[in-house]
Amino acid sequence: MERLLNLELQNQIKQFLSPMKEHVTLVLFTQESPCDTCTETRQLLSEIAELSDKLSFVEKDLSTDLEDADKYDITLTPSFVMLDHEGNYRGVKFNGIPAGHEINSFLTAIIDMSGVDFGFDQKTVERIKKIAKPVNIKVFVTLSCPHCPGAVSSAHRLAMLNSNIEGEMIEAQTFYELSEQYNVSGVPKIVINEQYELLGNQPIEAFLDHLEKL
Repeated sequence: MERLLNLELQNQIKQFLSPMKEHVTLVLFTQESPCDTCTETRQLLSEIAELSDKLSFVEKDLSTDLEDADKYDITLTPSFVMLDHEGNYRGVKFNGIPAGHEINSFLTAIIDMSGVDFGFDQKTVERIKKIAKPVNIKVFVTLSCPHCPGAVSSAHRLAMLNSNIEGEMIEAQTFYELSEQYNVSGVPKIVINEQYELLGNQPIEAFLDHLEKL
């Protein structure tokens, strides 16, 4: 099978991942059918995992690995989560292939999960840690959207800093029915606990303003 990443891209990604501190595991859930992009997502994750000795890739089957799917609340395929160096799920989930512009949010999440500092000021970190209710943040994206990765990264960073928060990317075209359910007409569209909706790559403060109202 022809590789998705040519030598130039492989070298660029290796360099990008070089600041990683701790080990990160990618756990991908696929199924036989229907799953439009399972094959491509499997190949992309496995090729990227080969580029760092601090990355591991594991594949699960949604229809047979039921305990794991339930543990990470996986209902769609392809979907994958990231685990930190202790094997803990920190609320970082991708639904759909992180290709196109979304490779940026994917690689950023790997770096962040490895323990690299996000650069948030102390006041922002304190606001994040005070969120005491369960929060789910859905970020609908398309692979051609240049503003989407920033919104996805914000949701994921919130999740990494507070165990009450889960952030998930949803590729709008792959999961068209879900996009219709949430009336996605523009991206990135951010849905917080089914209560609040934001459009565009919002600053982290905009996320927090809504999380604090829950």
